Parts: sequence; C-alpha cells; structure tokens
Amino acid sequence: IYGGSALGVVLTGMGHDGLVGCGAIREAGGDVIVQDEASSVVWGMPGFVARAGLASQVMPLEQMGSEVRRLVALGGEAREGRP
Repeated sequence: IYGGSALGVVLTGMGHDGLVGCGAIREAGGDVIVQDEASSVVWGMPGFVARAGLASQVMPLEQMGSEVRRLVALGGEAREGRP
C-alpha cells in the first residue's frame, strides 16, 4: 500500500517476529532503521534484521528520532531506489 513511503523502526527486543515485516518493507522500496547493539538492552530482533541484510541503517537509539524526521521529510518517492 505505502511502497517506498513505508518506514520500519526496530528497537531493542527479543525474538525475530519482525523479520518478515521488515523484509516486506524493504521489498516494497521502504526503509528499515535498526537500533545498534551498543545501545540495545537486548539485540535480538534488531540483530536478526541487521544480519539478514534488511536494515537500511543501523544506529544508536539517540540518533533514531532525528533520522526518522529526516526520512519522513524526504518523503517516500524521494527515498525510492536507494539501497
């Protein structure tokens, strides 16, 4: 539905249940931002997504808010076609 406008944010947590959804977002041309290991209490789900190659970016928690704002301001169409 949202294609390249979709944005996933994966924060600290256990399991790998977000992996399929992140794959769908990336396949549609959207971005997935993942919290890095150093700032995560548990790097379970973020780690699964990062190791699967589905993260557009991996970054510390304190940088994620400003990056979400930046990507939203760009709009999905401007982001489409990026790796």
